[in-house]
Amino acid sequence: MRLAWMLFGLSLTLLAGPLPAADSQKAAVAEDKAQVLEEKVVEDAPPPRKQETLTPGEVQAVDPAGQAPMDDSITCLARTIYWEAKGADAEDMSAVASVVLNRLGHEGFPDSICAVVKQGVESKSCQFSWWCDGRPDQVEEAERYSVAKEIARKALNQQLKDPTGGALYFHDRSVRPDWAKAYRKTAQTTHFLFYKPNQALAR
Repeated sequence: MRLAWMLFGLSLTLLAGPLPAADSQKAAVAEDKAQVLEEKVVEDAPPPRKQETLTPGEVQAVDPAGQAPMDDSITCLARTIYWEAKGADAEDMSAVASVVLNRLGHEGFPDSICAVVKQGVESKSCQFSWWCDGRPDQVEEAERYSVAKEIARKALNQQLKDPTGGALYFHDRSVRPDWAKAYRKTAQTTHFLFYKPNQALAR
């Protein structure tokens, strides 16, 4: 009987073994694709062809538990959508994604998503408050993170309509930051107000 259980356990291990490797390979492909798509946004290149776009399965294979280090564009964008629009609806989440991509390569902003998200950390003036609020950055709600990743996928594929009117800045409706007075409001959603500089230049 003991031998039967050992064989059963071994067969389960053998069956389960290839799955993580396959997911890991899928994630690596997705990260490479995302980097190319990110560069297309920076260069203001035409939308990618179908074979260049990220698939839902590829994106979901990247950082599936929301615990990975922030070192690839999918994770950086998805976590920003997740934390900045926590408790908000899909329109708010899409709007946050649009602001990140609008900043990408724009004057005054870096040319990678992770650098955009982390901008200002050295001077303790983070552009995205969740990144340096001192709290853990790991995901707490798997289902909402999955939605954030799907929105990140569409944003990187240039399949997401920008509901912000090209905004570079936003804030929650519950606050009134002084900087907002210097900018032109471009849009509003359920939770956020969106702005860009009057001269269309980043500060």
